[in-house]
Amino acid sequence: MVDVFYGLLPDAVLDAVEQSGHRATGRVSALNSLENRVYDVELEGGRRVIAKFYRPGRWARDTILDEHRLLAALADHEVAVAPPLPFPDGDTLARTADGIFLALFPRAGGRDPDAIEPPDLGELGQLLARIHNVAASLDLGHRPVLSPATYGTAGLDVLLGGGFVPSALEARYADAVRRLVAVGERRFAGVRVSPVHADCHRGNLLTRMDRGRRVWVFLDFDDMAIAPAVQDLWLLLPARPADCPEHVDAFVAGYERFRAFDARTLGLVEVLRGLRYVRYAAWVASRWQDPAFPRAFPGWGTERYFSEQIADLHEQLELCEL
Repeated sequence: MVDVFYGLLPDAVLDAVEQSGHRATGRVSALNSLENRVYDVELEGGRRVIAKFYRPGRWARDTILDEHRLLAALADHEVAVAPPLPFPDGDTLARTADGIFLALFPRAGGRDPDAIEPPDLGELGQLLARIHNVAASLDLGHRPVLSPATYGTAGLDVLLGGGFVPSALEARYADAVRRLVAVGERRFAGVRVSPVHADCHRGNLLTRMDRGRRVWVFLDFDDMAIAPAVQDLWLLLPARPADCPEHVDAFVAGYERFRAFDARTLGLVEVLRGLRYVRYAAWVASRWQDPAFPRAFPGWGTERYFSEQIADLHEQLELCEL
């Protein structure tokens, strides 16, 4: 199944879409995605859909359906998202003949936003509070947890277990990650967690005008996780929180119109940033057999790469101690 996923070609994409009950015209183009395989497909009648082939072995069916349930609920609450389209049998998730999960989504219109300013963050804070309220009202118990253990310790296990860290740097890298995890575990203690987008950066937003009103469209809930609400703030900031207080204040003011925000969790941001470094390195390591990854990350795994990672982790540790 994995080999089929790595080698998905337009003919296979069109066959899978048609086996799911839709008729395609033959026009298909690959979109930029490393984790999954995503294609823009034209259906008969001129409608275009996004066909998403989920990476085998990553998510169980129920985990993916939690994502779909949230998207459908958000659409019902008039939050601009791209909910999955039902197949003729009514399900939103199908399997290809090779067993790969497939979902179809409408094309989301809009453009990439320019730099996000405080007024933007006020609007985004309101919308994310609404997203978090809807998510908290659903039973999304199949989604993963974002924590020092899952992003830090588990990531380190992947990197060390696979021999990806150069031996000369292994002890220093492991020490930095373990110190970060220890700080994170102390700071996470007692923090409220709930389902969040978890990968809410500018690249997963679109903006468009609708009847004279700006609309923000939230994309790609594939990484949705159980985490502190602040996870959906820090990736949108133009700098560290201490360096852009007006952006933070605007977000919190907007968020608190619909949901309480624990300001103490701003102290988690630099821990979360460091954990993301580890998670990202482990993600690339775990995908290294996919031919797309060595091409996309030619300098990954070298002594220089991990030396820079160690320096970045030490910087995060220093910031956590301030």
